[in-house]
Amino acid sequence: MHTLHAAAFPAASPDTTQLMEQILYEVKRVVVGQDRFLERVMVAMLAQGHLLVEGVPGLAKTLTIKTLASTVRGDFKRIQFTPDLVPADLVGTRIYNQKTGDFSTVLGPVFTNLLLADEINRAPAKVQSALLEVMQERQVTIAGVSHPVPAPFLVMATQNPIETEGTYPLPEAQVDRFMMKVELDYPSEAEEFVIVQRVTGPAVAVAAVASTEQLAALQAECRRIYVDPALVQYAVRLVSSTRDPARHGMKELARFITFGASPRATIALVEGARALALLRGRSYALPEDMSDLVPDVLRHRLILSYEALAEGLSAQQLVARLSAKIPTPARPLAHEKLAA
Repeated sequence: MHTLHAAAFPAASPDTTQLMEQILYEVKRVVVGQDRFLERVMVAMLAQGHLLVEGVPGLAKTLTIKTLASTVRGDFKRIQFTPDLVPADLVGTRIYNQKTGDFSTVLGPVFTNLLLADEINRAPAKVQSALLEVMQERQVTIAGVSHPVPAPFLVMATQNPIETEGTYPLPEAQVDRFMMKVELDYPSEAEEFVIVQRVTGPAVAVAAVASTEQLAALQAECRRIYVDPALVQYAVRLVSSTRDPARHGMKELARFITFGASPRATIALVEGARALALLRGRSYALPEDMSDLVPDVLRHRLILSYEALAEGLSAQQLVARLSAKIPTPARPLAHEKLAA
């Protein structure tokens, strides 16, 4: 097994660290707690990945994403997904002008920098499928003409796990296009006390501390973060174990997984580790940067068998058992870190 060498890689630039701290500071002036969720949102922004957020109502899912959009001077659009929505409501359509006798293209709300798809599982499959092209190709085709969306472009989607009436399961092809799926839990009593104080107190004005150009520069810097080949190999083995557990010494788990994760999961682990390393002030990724993201990257990509459902096993539990069996690469030696 290779050892990750960090001595040749300095820390992230002070300007980068300061800008990300300013963004988080502004968001935390409004949102209480949810530190892990905020970190995952920042990872998605830096790694140019889309984020699926699941939680019961009232956990500040929409507020967090809206506040984050306010800190960046970019376009923000929110779409409330409902059963009567049609694809044209998202991507746009062609409209006939009676005066000129011509058709003109009206672009939909997906043409923005940060798109909030609220309660995405409340719209039928044809509407959800309308997001497939724009999430992957970052363009929309209307009447045979392709229209690129603005850069940077990120989709943050929320869904409610407790109400099944009037909801439609997301197609596997669309779920796979989300870099991560984050599950939110209730706040602690101390956090809830602060939440009530803030909501019932004076309104907080959020300052825009970054531009879309600065965000694009952060994304470019994220791509320069060093990821050791040993860490890439770890991601490959981990994702491969979801497809063929028996080949990795976990034959007893094979009957619980019908389909494993796609190569998109491997790419998401590497890109996510880069973003998390940049957030933590480093120009190189460590094993814990990747292992911290494993549940969020893999939990929505496993398709469980009927046996797993019958035994009450969740994708989260299976991911934990798989990752416990795959050894992580060695960390940099202490003297190497001191030299860096």
